[in-house]
Amino acid sequence: MDRKDYERLRWRCIRRGLLEVDIALTRFLDEGFDKLDDEQQQAFVELADMEDHDLWHLISGQADIDDPRLSQIVNLLRKS
Repeated sequence: MDRKDYERLRWRCIRRGLLEVDIALTRFLDEGFDKLDDEQQQAFVELADMEDHDLWHLISGQADIDDPRLSQIVNLLRKS
């Protein structure tokens, strides 16, 4: 991911409707995103595109996700 795409993604993570999602995504983006491989980064981008309430239910453990690609990133988000 080039710097311009990263900055766009960061902006999307910061400007969320739910503060909890904003904090979780931005913290992970700043602290762990660069450690992910390309496929994992793409999974994070897909999660960042989700609606806030749906994503918060995943991050907070109120809902489960069946997609192993996405669940790996959700687990990392839960730990951060």
